[in-house]
Amino acid sequence: MITALVAGLLAGYGIAIPVGAVGTYLVALTARTSLRVGSAAALGIATADGLYALAAVLGGSALAGLIAPVARPLGVLSALVLLTVAVLGARRALRESAGGPVKTAVPMAAPRAYSTLLGITLLNPVTIVYFAALVVGNKSAAAFDAVPQASVFVLAAFCASASWQLFLAFGGALLGRLVTGARGRLVTGLVSSAIVGGLAVKLLLSLL
Repeated sequence: MITALVAGLLAGYGIAIPVGAVGTYLVALTARTSLRVGSAAALGIATADGLYALAAVLGGSALAGLIAPVARPLGVLSALVLLTVAVLGARRALRESAGGPVKTAVPMAAPRAYSTLLGITLLNPVTIVYFAALVVGNKSAAAFDAVPQASVFVLAAFCASASWQLFLAFGGALLGRLVTGARGRLVTGLVSSAIVGGLAVKLLLSLL
């Protein structure tokens, strides 16, 4: 049980801590909306990680083999979605800047933030391969065959991912409090969009 717990925590943090395009978007989204919206988005990311951890425990190498033929198309689709997110984010920032004071209304509801980040994260085929490799390659992988151990592994992976994503959301909320002026929010929006777009282009070029 302890082995599954530690393995799940390490797996969750291992996939969550490297901040890429999704993490950058999470911070920027929270800064421009609210902690409630950012927390929902963070849990959407963690849910995707938890689902892939569950899939890896249930299917292991078989699922990794199934995902391999479509990994490249999924990667391209993921990059295109991130590019769209970057463009829309930049356009929104420019529109708010041109229109004067930023409206206090939250432009994205928490359920939509959850589903959006869940969908974006599920498009990443690297996650399922990552979890499958950990489960199959673990010397004590047989321990995951038991339902209690497998459940602990999946829950630990979800909690680890959720704690890190919520940490990023809190950072975004703090940034939002510091950047209250129209110019500051414009810069924040454009910089985050540029980072997300750049990472998406890098991913796209690596797949073509």
